[in-house]
Parts: sequence; structure tokens; C-alpha cells
Amino acid sequence: MNDEQLLRYSRHLLLEEIDIEGQEKLLATHVLVIGAGGLGCAAAPYLVAAGIGRISLIDPDTVELSNLQRQIMHTQDQIGKQKVASGKAFLERLNSDTVITAYAEKASAAWLAQMLPQIDIVLDCTDQFNTRQLINQACFKHQVPLVSGSALGFDAQVSVFDFKNLNSPCYACIFPPESNPSEVNCATMGVFSPLVGIIGSLQAAQALQILIGFGQPLVGRLLLWNALNTRIDEVQLSKNTACPVCKTTSKV
Repeated sequence: MNDEQLLRYSRHLLLEEIDIEGQEKLLATHVLVIGAGGLGCAAAPYLVAAGIGRISLIDPDTVELSNLQRQIMHTQDQIGKQKVASGKAFLERLNSDTVITAYAEKASAAWLAQMLPQIDIVLDCTDQFNTRQLINQACFKHQVPLVSGSALGFDAQVSVFDFKNLNSPCYACIFPPESNPSEVNCATMGVFSPLVGIIGSLQAAQALQILIGFGQPLVGRLLLWNALNTRIDEVQLSKNTACPVCKTTSKV
């Protein structure tokens, strides 16, 4: 690290769990953030501020006025523009050292297969069940850790699926693909503005823990947050040996 980086990240360097070695890991890391909506708008800025070396941001949508209630990377003058372009501009102003690559498209199976071999961790900040399943399958195939978050109304959840850990369940272990719940969207159901900020920030924190290797990230645990009652619950997760994606027995 140069002198400017030593000063910029000095509050991290003072934490013995991170220190210079941990910060250098972040500087050498490539993170994929899928979704530049509410969750991605909270997660990506903290990753950039923390010193992630490279971030790829993918989202097919454009900025709408109704997004501005919660999607804090986007501003009024960005309405009608691609979310990833708006997000890239915001993130580059935050930390010019981080290389931001924007993809104005949907994360397809082919795109993920091409991208994931160069990725250190994925943050799923999407809001569609089928897309989540696709991301989970690709991350498992390429053994890339996945941080999954979701938020709707006043309820949210976040978990980590670390496929380098033989005991880690995958997303499909918990939410089987065949369950195929009916899709709901924020336009009809609504979402509490700070909720996506809380969960997106948690996703960023979990990613940093996994990348540096400290603490106890949410592997095998699902954190549930209810903003209406300000209540946090935790559910223990187990690997499903009949899972259609990972289908392996737990390590004994």
C-alpha cells in the first residue's frame, strides 16, 4: 500500500482482525454485485469505501423516480439512465482506486459461467426467485462464496453460502427450486426505505469477513430482520442431502 492508502484505510489497519494483511487482501479482490437496486445501492458503496480492488456491477434496469426512495446510488438527474452507469459514476466518486466495471444486462447462465472464474465472492442483491436459483447454481459450480440478501415490506433476511466449506448449505437447500413461489414486486408490496440499507450493509460486512477470514459469518445461519417490530431472529440452516444443486453429504 502507498502512503495515501495507509491513511485512507487507517481505521481498518487499527483492527487486529484486519490489519495490513487483511486490507491488502481486499485491495487484490474482485467482487461481483448482482443488482443495482436497493440492496446493491447499500452494499456496493461500503465495499468500495472498504477498499475492494475491483467490483463488477450488473443490472439490466434503468433508474425510475420510484427507485429514489431507497436506492441511494441514484439521483434525480439519473432518471432514465442505466442503473449500472449511475452506480458506476457514484462509486468512482467515492473511491477512484477501485476499478468499477458495469454490465447493463441480466445475469444469465452463460454470462455467469464466463464471469465467475475471475470472481472472489458474489453478492446476490436481486429480487427474483428464479434469478437467485440461477446465481446459486453457478456459484456452487464454480465454488465461489455467495452472500444472499432480500428485503420486502418490513421483513428481510441475509445468509452466506460458502461452497469451500463442505458443511455449508446452498440457497436451494433452504428454498428448493420446485417451490417456485409467486413473484411479488416492490411496486405492489412496498418496501421500507432503510431496510434495504441495513441488509445491503450486512451483505457487505459478510463479504469482507469471508474475504479477509475473520469472525463468524452467517454460514449455516439465516438472519431475519423485522423492521416493524425492530426484531432480529436467527435460524440454523442444515445442508439438504437431497438438494438438487449440491447433493452431497455433510462432512462428518
